[in-house]
Amino acid sequence: MVYFIINGLGFNCRNDKRTCANKDISCRICIINKLKEMGFEITTNLKILKIISDDKRQEMERDSIWQKFLDVLNIKHIIIMDNESGLSLLNYPVSSAEIDASLLSGFIQANITFSESSEVSGNMHASSIEHHFYEFQYKDFNILLKNGEFIRICFILDHKASLHMKSNVDQFLDIFEDTFNDNFIALRETGLFNDEGMNDYIIDSFNTDLVFPMTLTYAIPPELLDQINENRVQKAIYELAKEALSDKSFFYINTLLNKVKKIVHIQLNVVLYEIYQLLEKKIIITMPLEAILSNLENKQDTTQKREIKMQPLSSMIINDEDLVELKSKIQNVDEFTGKKIIKEIMKKGKSAEHSLAYQSAEKEYKKAVLLSREFKFKEEEKRASRLLFKSEKKVKEIELEFSIETGDKSEKNKDYIKAIHNYQNAIKIMEENLIYSVPDPRIKKLKRKILKLREEI
Repeated sequence: MVYFIINGLGFNCRNDKRTCANKDISCRICIINKLKEMGFEITTNLKILKIISDDKRQEMERDSIWQKFLDVLNIKHIIIMDNESGLSLLNYPVSSAEIDASLLSGFIQANITFSESSEVSGNMHASSIEHHFYEFQYKDFNILLKNGEFIRICFILDHKASLHMKSNVDQFLDIFEDTFNDNFIALRETGLFNDEGMNDYIIDSFNTDLVFPMTLTYAIPPELLDQINENRVQKAIYELAKEALSDKSFFYINTLLNKVKKIVHIQLNVVLYEIYQLLEKKIIITMPLEAILSNLENKQDTTQKREIKMQPLSSMIINDEDLVELKSKIQNVDEFTGKKIIKEIMKKGKSAEHSLAYQSAEKEYKKAVLLSREFKFKEEEKRASRLLFKSEKKVKEIELEFSIETGDKSEKNKDYIKAIHNYQNAIKIMEENLIYSVPDPRIKKLKRKILKLREEI
């Protein structure tokens, strides 16, 4: 079967060229005739590209998705203005960049008035004039602007807009004004403006949800899970997303892209294409606003708890149930009693460590360090700090052994991407946490393994 790209749209004619009933005429003429039969008006600049290879077709899809993503990353803010008064009607922030919409609206209005009153504008390209786009600088940003019948849409960008983005803006403006025609007529007649549904329309039109916080769906049909496991890149994306969600409740596509790229060393547009397939299948989903707000509140609570733990002992005791009883004991204790209390805490930590309860041991040692600082017992603080260091070192050694063993197991199961990820974690532990005073020979061995596995992939 032969596949065609017609002005950016895909069309599968579902015919084999060798057995096609219209094989005596060119494919271009055949397609134009079919379009005319469907009621399309054909212009002389109609572009038809024949894609016979599935690989070439997939490559074009990858490039298209990648350009779409680059365009989204470029957008900082979108403003919809009344094209008569220049007043801002709707503000849609895409990034955290602070934009004063009122001030910007006045700046834009002044620039347009100047541009329209001048025969030639030094700030505008010929292509912009031809397609009725305005482009100029505002502070450190680039402005892309286009007028419609009722509104003026303004994009605040990091860099100049791509041709792909301009084409999207062109199509968006006509359909947007047609969709919300009643809203704009009401604005002109009554001065009242209803923007309900417009934000969602902008999100769908420009795919700004690609920069939203993401999560994984809770239930995956078995057949989809099988498909993911058969695709090494998708499987790596899925596993890394699960790993990211173990630390917090969401992740970003950009972060996921770079993590996968670091493991498999393949082009980012290829990784993004596979992420996009998981988005299309609803495996990766955008995080609901309510969940994001709830997560932020929980994060603030966690941060406050951490700050409390770093406060002086007197305030920490009030907020730590394990130390409530201890508070009453140390309020007026002498030096001998204070040292005895610290000794008991360290003894409790050692007992936990012997039972392999390393997290409990760390907690007791940290408690001993804090108490020693409160009492200004230097020797006790050194002793507790050494115990804490040894306990933390032991935990890192366990993590190291686990990463290497998991990597070996994944390699034997031919899950090469997971194996690389675990080997990289092992190398990171050995290099960054300085478990050993001299470079461990396993680092070179694991790096050679990673190179070999990348060749396998």
